[in-house]
Amino acid sequence: MNVLLLQQRCPSLFPDDEPVVQGRSLLPAAREPGAYLPRFGDAGFWDFNGVLKRPANVKACNWKVTFSLELEDPYWNLLARELMMLTCNQRHPEVLKRGIVLDGSTDPRTLNHIASRLRTAARWARENGLPPYPDGWRVEDLRQRITDMATEGSSPETIRSHVGTLKSLAAATPALSLPWPEGDPWPGQSARQVVELAGRRAIATPTVPPKTWFPLIRAAWAYIHDFASDVLRTDGRLRELRAAARTSVVGIDERLEEWLADPRNKIPVHAESMDGQTPEVQWNLLMLLLGYESCSKALNGRCPARRRRRTLILDAVADGRTTTHALSGELVQVARPDGITGPWHPGLDQRALFDAKTAIRDAAFTLVVGLSMMRDSEVHEILRDPVVEHYSTPAIASTKIKGTTNRPGKHWWIAEPLAEALAVAEAVSIHPERIFAPVHTTKQDGAVLGVRMLKSFVRFVNANRAWTGLDAIPATYIRPHMFRRTMAMLTDQFPGSEIATGIQLKHLATRALANVTTRSYAASDAEWAKYLEDALDNVKFRKIKDLYERHTSGEEIGFGPGAERVKDAFDQITATVKARNGDARTADTLLRTTRIHIRFGMLNNCTADHTNPVGAVCLENAVVPEGHTGPLDERCRPDRCANSMIGPEHLPIYDSHNRKQLEIINSPAVPRCRRDLAERELDITRNVLKMAGQVQ
Repeated sequence: MNVLLLQQRCPSLFPDDEPVVQGRSLLPAAREPGAYLPRFGDAGFWDFNGVLKRPANVKACNWKVTFSLELEDPYWNLLARELMMLTCNQRHPEVLKRGIVLDGSTDPRTLNHIASRLRTAARWARENGLPPYPDGWRVEDLRQRITDMATEGSSPETIRSHVGTLKSLAAATPALSLPWPEGDPWPGQSARQVVELAGRRAIATPTVPPKTWFPLIRAAWAYIHDFASDVLRTDGRLRELRAAARTSVVGIDERLEEWLADPRNKIPVHAESMDGQTPEVQWNLLMLLLGYESCSKALNGRCPARRRRRTLILDAVADGRTTTHALSGELVQVARPDGITGPWHPGLDQRALFDAKTAIRDAAFTLVVGLSMMRDSEVHEILRDPVVEHYSTPAIASTKIKGTTNRPGKHWWIAEPLAEALAVAEAVSIHPERIFAPVHTTKQDGAVLGVRMLKSFVRFVNANRAWTGLDAIPATYIRPHMFRRTMAMLTDQFPGSEIATGIQLKHLATRALANVTTRSYAASDAEWAKYLEDALDNVKFRKIKDLYERHTSGEEIGFGPGAERVKDAFDQITATVKARNGDARTADTLLRTTRIHIRFGMLNNCTADHTNPVGAVCLENAVVPEGHTGPLDERCRPDRCANSMIGPEHLPIYDSHNRKQLEIINSPAVPRCRRDLAERELDITRNVLKMAGQVQ
């Protein structure tokens, strides 16, 4: 029972036994009679573990609010509990009665942040000679608090969060039992405006540098596609040996002699000892191979029988009957940096297997977070059997955490490599539900941090390069959310990718707002710009080369005025090659040096010169955005433009569109305005088909 403080103006709005969590779904165990629930009167801590479902990537300590240090003082303790209670229960009848509306999330991590800001405010007051409690403060003191934070070099985002807490306290004053300076310190201003943070800023998340991204993704794929089968086979073999191991060593002498009599059996030794004069025997593994528990001391000790067994084994070692692959068998062969081909690992014993299982889990995480555009929290929420079919395409089923309280299920489209990575992660996980969890512990609620998995994998790859032959991964700053930003940027290089990118990022809002966020994620990056320019040029050249080869072999490559110009350019190249008595290499050189302008699209190819787009219909009577060069793709008119090139691959689309418009026009239930639009679309489609010689 909390005692009424002298400074209290009235009793607290909430009784001591009032549950902190109201109006939210509790875990089944928390609904049982007598189960623990954090209550307003708990002055030591509020523990939400076992009460609210904790995200998979959040540690248990972050799901518990502790009123420590400055918050142990009764005044600050009660003030913190009242503010948090108001934040958590904004639909409480007593809160609504007082007209209080507070910003912020009800997540326990948010409550921890509030506690931290109140601690630092109390500490600041003590260090600057202010009264120990806010009942002696003025509004000017609160403004000075923020000014001091800016002077000390705190980041704008940190200052914004502190301003938000102070404004919340001002708004909550009618419901607080303790005095707080009257009035909003910054009336009419949001916390963002106070610290002069621009609204709708561009996404500040950096991309993963290409010098890191490429070797990291390649290494992750190598561990999943090439090495994981060895690790899983070795893990299965170890489990089989442990399951079949006998506790009694009766008959071990006969078993040892029988085992040594088979020339295929070799003594397991430590890989690290192979460089020395005498290899070191792995006694525990040898006991398992013989069929006994590894903890048995039958091969160690001073009694004559044990020494005789040991002598037999060491004699076999002296004869060269040793191996570092007794548990794994033959491993995948790789080309190493020194030019030698050999196994990718020196030897998968019990300890090395421990590290290798962790490595392939980390590799799977790297691939999923690197290529799926999923948030770190969403990757950690992936459960077993996650690959499903979503709109006839393979997808990951997981849970969206950010910005929601009801944890909706969502789908993220994936390619085959990610499905393979998920299968590997599921195989090494010992968690009954989750895929990305600790692989060597029975603690089922343990969280494994994505940042640590990335760091651990980079260290493991670089430490084993001499054996795996993989490229070195630079030790740069990388975080899971940086891969999401990088993949969005890479996806944006493809025409018409904005909608798909927005869906994959789960930027589901009004169209305009979704565009702002998605475009910020997909914005170009200086480190990637040159690489992407070269890569796109290479892709474009390969397509142009394919068109040239089809044209020279007599195939039709396109229709329309733009296609005729491309054909004329190809004919000139063919004539030049023939005049020079050249070969395919000569043709490649001419294709690279000849200015052939083609922008490949889904509905047509644009042959306009971006530096001088003469005849581009899309630019007629158009407002060209500042800094834009070249045609405006969204205003393209394939049926009218002199730069249009209709390829054979486009014709099925127009044929289908033509039939669809006829269906709409002939339907009596379609409104007149919709029919008029369909007739205009039909005219455009027929003009395109007429251009290709397909008269309807």
